[in-house]
Amino acid sequence: MAPASPQGEGEGAVDGAAEGHAPASPPRRGSLARRMGLIAAGWISLLLLVGGLALDRTLANQVKNNFDEQLEYVLTAMIASAEIDPFGDVYFYRSLGDQRFLEPNSGFYWQISGGETDPWPSRSLWDRTIAVKGDHFDNEAHFYDSDQFADEPIRVAERTIILPGSETRWTFAVASATEEMDAQIQQVRAILIWSFLVLGLGLIAMALLQIRYGLQPLRRVRAAISRLRTSGDNRITEPLPTEVQPLVEELNGLLEHSEKQAEEARTHAGNLAHALKTPLTVLTNAATARSPDLNEAVFRETRTMQRHVDHHLARARAVGRRAVGHARTDVRASAEAVRRAVERLYPSGRLDIAGKKDSMVAIERQDLDEILGNLIENAAKYGGGSVFVTVDAEPDEEECVVWVEDDGMGIPEEERNRIFDRGARLDTGKPGTGLGLAIVRDVAEIYGGGVTLTESEDLGGLQVELRLPRA
Repeated sequence: MAPASPQGEGEGAVDGAAEGHAPASPPRRGSLARRMGLIAAGWISLLLLVGGLALDRTLANQVKNNFDEQLEYVLTAMIASAEIDPFGDVYFYRSLGDQRFLEPNSGFYWQISGGETDPWPSRSLWDRTIAVKGDHFDNEAHFYDSDQFADEPIRVAERTIILPGSETRWTFAVASATEEMDAQIQQVRAILIWSFLVLGLGLIAMALLQIRYGLQPLRRVRAAISRLRTSGDNRITEPLPTEVQPLVEELNGLLEHSEKQAEEARTHAGNLAHALKTPLTVLTNAATARSPDLNEAVFRETRTMQRHVDHHLARARAVGRRAVGHARTDVRASAEAVRRAVERLYPSGRLDIAGKKDSMVAIERQDLDEILGNLIENAAKYGGGSVFVTVDAEPDEEECVVWVEDDGMGIPEEERNRIFDRGARLDTGKPGTGLGLAIVRDVAEIYGGGVTLTESEDLGGLQVELRLPRA
């Protein structure tokens, strides 16, 4: 089988990358002012729309009710003026007094119908009649819309009654063209639309001005941060509103933390360079002079450099883990884990742990294991065989105190401060680098704690008091 050409492989790889491994688009960054403006405009528009519809419905009903009241007034006047003549027909003993009833197609009509007689219409109806319903008989007038007249929708008010001297149910009806009522409703609606439109634009403009004015402190914060890069200032001291001040305080705290980390890094680098300078100088001089004990010098000085490197690496790791965030570690669980490891190294010794079982400290588990490991291993190595660990020996709201005691010879009081120096060892007959207590002190101080050496009252040996901040 002929091998595939390199060119073909390259094209396929490119196609595959284009199909299955397309670069992800960068996350969209929205404007806070635009987002707040859209929310304000949306809510204002919605509320005005709902309120406008409700007000339009209310005013339209009010116009229609006024129209119906006028019809009912005329209908009541008709009934009050009606009587039965000797032939059993209805007549008016007085005129209704509205000239529109006398003008043909005036848009204002009345009609009386009942029994087997033809309806009696007003002169304004001319040759037309109103198709009344007449399907009710009570003391209330009934209103309804009718489109029986072409190009002239009307609204009818009718009432069916029995007049004195007659047993016939007479239906009195008054009708009026709705053109005037519809014009009033349209006028009211136009006023509402323009009023609410102007009101909505005004509210949106006010909201935008409020957003611009309200976000002004954030623009001042941005300008202050920009000045930090150009003016050399290391803090934002400009007075700002109370809602923005916590953000500025957190930013100043972050700047202070970064400065502290940078200063610690410079200090570590300087200390490490200074610590390595002397061993390197000794090795250089020995190699230049072709010293006969060059091998011993190399072994001795490299061990010294290794101690310095281990010490500074431990500090650097602790600083880096502390910067990650707020840690929470169970002291008792860490101590139990260290005990299991130490008991395998010193099976003939005795190691007891007492105290609280739920004490939490603000330190990474790996760093706490390293601190307790150094302390407990030193107690088992240099003590008389018995080690006693007490967790939360002195209950306090801010700090957790751990005691590590042994039954050894202890350390004289005048030597207790020197033992924390890098490479310091009081018992050179046992293996070690002399970095254990120095690392313990440095890592504890990085997390805001401390280490103190005293004499154990119960076992008679050394008592190490470790203080760590609570979580």
